[in-house]
Amino acid sequence: MRKFNELPDMEGDDNPVLAAGIADAAAIKELSTLAMRCGGCGAKVGATVLSRVMQRLPDRQRDDVLIGRNSPDDCAMLSVPEGKVMVQSVDYFRAFIEDNYTFGAIAANHALGDIFAMGAEPQSALAIATVPYGRERIVEETLYDVMAGALHTLEPTGAVLAGGHSSEGAELAFGLSVNGLIDPNKVWRKQGLQPGDAIVLTKPVGTGTLFAAQMRAKAKGRWIDAAIQSMLLSNQRAAECLQRYGATACTDLTGFGMVGHLIEMTKASAVDAVLIMDAIPLLDGALETVKAGILSSLQPQNLRLRRAIQDIEQVAEHPAFPLLFDPQTAGGLLAGVPNEYVSACIDELHVMGYPEALIIGQIEPLSSQQAPIRIN
Repeated sequence: MRKFNELPDMEGDDNPVLAAGIADAAAIKELSTLAMRCGGCGAKVGATVLSRVMQRLPDRQRDDVLIGRNSPDDCAMLSVPEGKVMVQSVDYFRAFIEDNYTFGAIAANHALGDIFAMGAEPQSALAIATVPYGRERIVEETLYDVMAGALHTLEPTGAVLAGGHSSEGAELAFGLSVNGLIDPNKVWRKQGLQPGDAIVLTKPVGTGTLFAAQMRAKAKGRWIDAAIQSMLLSNQRAAECLQRYGATACTDLTGFGMVGHLIEMTKASAVDAVLIMDAIPLLDGALETVKAGILSSLQPQNLRLRRAIQDIEQVAEHPAFPLLFDPQTAGGLLAGVPNEYVSACIDELHVMGYPEALIIGQIEPLSSQQAPIRIN
């Protein structure tokens, strides 16, 4: 048994190989003093770096956030006002643009979308950050930039950053766990659509294909700039407007695409839906990129849901058909609005800064068709 217990020393490697893109030359030189990067809690960003970043960020407070990030305690502590309930959601994904500040702002906006889709008021958030391996100064600046961008999005909503977790990893990724407050009798859900409701979408679609094109250097700059501005547009005021006009159900359009999210709503509400293909607002350049065959890596999985569409062979010939399955980042709200109020609702959305909000279809009674979605 000696040979299994008295093992020879492993040969050293003065220049451990790191995967391409993990670190620049200076970082590799610094990291070469370590034979490996640890996992578990050994992968956390150092306390000194984290402390410096937190000191540089503004610390907004709320009375109902009893313990936040200005305290050394292990957890945030929140209170829920009488007559309210808490809703909670989490979103986290890899960076898809090189501007860390803007990425943080978009990621926060995406995470908040679930709160607004329920009709709730954001209360607090916990950050989840993975920062690429690097020199201490670079790690600090990366973490600061992404957190500052997230706070730029959080602060106007009234929510506070109550804490979070950070670690080192192969690439930048960021997200938030977000809490919101709402009267339990006023919660929006995906169920509740009524026959006769108009289907309203508050923002255009196409982020999946456009950023797939950007990764291939096939997207025009103005297309990406417009997509970023759309992703930075908060759904908060749109949700308030939809509430005023009696929206019956709501969701935010994200990774499952238009068809995926509409299936969830029609199934929960026991109704059918009619979409008007030419009425769906599209981001500039999205038709060009799907025509070129440039699609998100999630597209094939979303496309499996095409069985929910009636007369699929005919519909699939439309040039915008692939965009029904395009995954959205920080997409708009998809809601049912009573037909008698929808025109005024759309007019107000335009005035409030959602110029591409449109009626894209209508809800119909549940039919005998297995496929709940018809497209005109």
